[in-house]
Amino acid sequence: MKSRTYYEILGVSRDASIEEITIAKNALAKVYHPDANAHKDIDTTAFMQEILEAYQTLSDPEKRKGYDDVQLFGNPEPVERVFKTFKLEPEEKTAESVSFVTYWNAYSSLNEILEKSLQLMNREEKKKSMPKRLLGKLGRAEHENTYRNRQIAKMAREAVQYITLLKMAEIPMEFWNDEAMNWVLVRWGQKPGNDYIALFNRYRVQVEQMKSASEKKKLHSKNRQFHHDLKKLLSYALEG
Repeated sequence: MKSRTYYEILGVSRDASIEEITIAKNALAKVYHPDANAHKDIDTTAFMQEILEAYQTLSDPEKRKGYDDVQLFGNPEPVERVFKTFKLEPEEKTAESVSFVTYWNAYSSLNEILEKSLQLMNREEKKKSMPKRLLGKLGRAEHENTYRNRQIAKMAREAVQYITLLKMAEIPMEFWNDEAMNWVLVRWGQKPGNDYIALFNRYRVQVEQMKSASEKKKLHSKNRQFHHDLKKLLSYALEG
């Protein structure tokens, strides 16, 4: 029997920096805070406690080292646990499994990259529409253009990595949105090890049965805009 590690709970790698660990904790807390789910009749207190427990250990260098020693080298000394741990599962089913939190974090990072890149691309498009005399010295304008294009290209490369991860996880692009990913994350957290693809299918059924025609149209429009902006980022970088 094997329980999930603190790294799996937060969906970060073993060499993650404190900043990455903090970002993961803050993002998950927004989804799993009990107050955010009270109206859904879902109790996420247990998983929220696990998130805090993992963060308290991994954000402290000394506690993290002691935890890693136990995890990596099998130190028999027990590690004091404050909160409830993940449910245990047969080792053969979890040894090679990947936490859904990893995919959720990939989507969140992709969405953040997209938002930042859109700001840069909009600035670039706005600049191109202005007369050169308003841009100041030509040399300076070209320098700013080159720097901005490098930033966008870098973001595009990072986006490709997250896109690849989500596609390898076989998560359909129709679910690459906050509502779908958060819905599955909450229910996956209630029983880690659940088939997240099955949960996405349950989400699709709920949308069809519970949402009005206008709500479905709005959700479809948001998804279409997300995919349009994503293509814009990738094509812009290629053109640059």
